[in-house]
Amino acid sequence: MIGIIIVISIALIAGLLLSISSIIFATPKDEKVEELTEILPGINCGACGYSGCAAYAKALVKKETKNGLCPPGGEELVLEIAEFLGEKASVMEKKIAVIKCQGHAGNTWTKMDYQGYSTCQAANLIYGGDGACQYSCLGKGDCQVACPENAIAIESDLAIIIDDLCTGCGICTKTCPKDIIEILPKKFNQHVRCKNTDKGAQTRKACKTGCIGCMRCKKVCEVDAITIKNFVAVMDYDKCTNCGECIDVCPVNTIA
Repeated sequence: MIGIIIVISIALIAGLLLSISSIIFATPKDEKVEELTEILPGINCGACGYSGCAAYAKALVKKETKNGLCPPGGEELVLEIAEFLGEKASVMEKKIAVIKCQGHAGNTWTKMDYQGYSTCQAANLIYGGDGACQYSCLGKGDCQVACPENAIAIESDLAIIIDDLCTGCGICTKTCPKDIIEILPKKFNQHVRCKNTDKGAQTRKACKTGCIGCMRCKKVCEVDAITIKNFVAVMDYDKCTNCGECIDVCPVNTIA
């Protein structure tokens, strides 16, 4: 009995000390930050550059960042945040998710009959997936499941972005094991829809629309917005004028 009483006493004292410590060292809550966090969408996508909505709200209240960095909220949210903070609304550049691949069933083919778990993560563990191109979309729909706006469809084993529904939150980019989804400015009409870094001849064997690094797009671009890195074209959107010349000269229709 004495041992039991001693143990219970120690537990009570420890609990009391912890309670006192939590009161003494508690971080005071900022009501303004909490209110602003409630205004934000709450999906914690990280598109604003912060770990979540609460972190972004804290930065906004401290005047450490701009109020136009929340793509899921759109322009209406920018105005609401600006009014709440009593400041001028920032201009928000609309962005959208872009699938850097055109490897649907008509352009590429499978190298094996995959019968495992129907997720991209699982398929990727088996020889990089069942597709002939090791860089291509796996088409199992991990991004579709993760999208909070239902803005992704799977057609012919390829993820397709529904532009009108996409908010550019970036959640889909974190789920893709092939890293073929990028968040890019919505105003541009052309994108290099390939991430295959193999040499042209090898790429051609795997996909009809894979970039072969021929440099035609680079040569025709008058503003030097396209470079060839690791045998694949890369577009600099800070330089691109949206002229569309690169689309016309691409021999394999990679740019679309």
